[in-house]
Amino acid sequence: MAVIGAGAAGLSAARRLARAGVALVVLEARDRIGGRAHTVAHEGMPIDLGCGWLHSADQNVLCRLGRDAGFTIDETPPPWRQQAFNLGITAEEQARFGEAWAAFDQRVTEAAKAGDDRPAAHLFDPDERWNARMDAISGALNGAKFAEVSTLDYDAYEDTGVNYRVTEGYGTLIASLGEDVPVVLNCPVERIDRSGARLTIETARGVIEARSAILTLPTSVLASEAVRFDPPLPDLVEAAAGAPLGLATKLHMAVEGAEDFPADSQLWGRTDTAQTGGYHLRPFGRPIIEGYFGGDLAWGLEAQGEAAFFDFACSELAHLLGSRFPGRLRVLSTSMWGAEPWSRGAYSHVLPGLGDRETGARAGLARPIEDRIFIAGEATSRGFYGTCHGAWMEGERAAVEAITALGIDPRLSAPGAR
Repeated sequence: MAVIGAGAAGLSAARRLARAGVALVVLEARDRIGGRAHTVAHEGMPIDLGCGWLHSADQNVLCRLGRDAGFTIDETPPPWRQQAFNLGITAEEQARFGEAWAAFDQRVTEAAKAGDDRPAAHLFDPDERWNARMDAISGALNGAKFAEVSTLDYDAYEDTGVNYRVTEGYGTLIASLGEDVPVVLNCPVERIDRSGARLTIETARGVIEARSAILTLPTSVLASEAVRFDPPLPDLVEAAAGAPLGLATKLHMAVEGAEDFPADSQLWGRTDTAQTGGYHLRPFGRPIIEGYFGGDLAWGLEAQGEAAFFDFACSELAHLLGSRFPGRLRVLSTSMWGAEPWSRGAYSHVLPGLGDRETGARAGLARPIEDRIFIAGEATSRGFYGTCHGAWMEGERAAVEAITALGIDPRLSAPGAR
């Protein structure tokens, strides 16, 4: 069995296959495991370039796995609904924005119940002053503005509202969970020949044959046909194109005099445009600011290069905190997931008209091919798309499908089975 991709889905699938006694190898294009869960160290601080929050943490399987592995799960609530010092927006205005958001969310829910799969932005109240701010939030949630997001798919997301973090880094946790998985690094897959009884998988490091494969590549990679199939799989490519990766880019900056700000507080740069960033002040109480840029803004800044993010952040923060404030900042890291060839984006959203549970893009992605090619990743998750734990659960799902296709009873290797 070949597992293609050593992100959360690939590692989860490999662990499940190994428990079932299936001989396997994981092929990873990067020089590391973890995919879009990636922690780097700067000045002794673990910094997550990719996913950072354990969403729906009260139901998130990675919370339990993290605690069992000895990781520290920080339960400090996120600061997303507040603006530090009420800068640029009064408390009353924040409350009115919350009301506008709730009303929009309810309209989306009602449209989804009616089966109305339109661009979510069509449900904006045209007279609402907060529409641009809501699109800025969509950049963070979806990596794209609401005009590009299906009402059905957006409404299908399951969120308990509980969000925790991993003190040592989410990427560190995922890499730790994959330590015993047999992975070949620096091994991008270029072509899969499915014309014979066995799959012939051509990689940059040679050719292997496998009875079946679990494919955990991002949708933007699949849609670009960076991996070629012979015979081609146009339905898979079409489904992947229907659930493209949006973009969210993180900029981490060290800040002098960090004690001026409350730990784990938040600033949004502007309230009148979607072209604005979110700034998490002192995450974990550390002397840093984590900037977050989504959607069109992130794509535009990435096209200009890493320095453009710092320039943009300095401009916004100077407007809020004074012209001298940027002199207290220096760059630690910038994620560039859109430019990274093995990702080509951050996380998926489904285009309007393709959000149906049974016939839409995510359903098409998750459908097994010939009972020997199985697809998994955050983009195949119906309720937890865009999340690491959604990818992890989907890897498990695809592994069970593959185990069953091999004629092995998956119950014998289920967690807790004896």
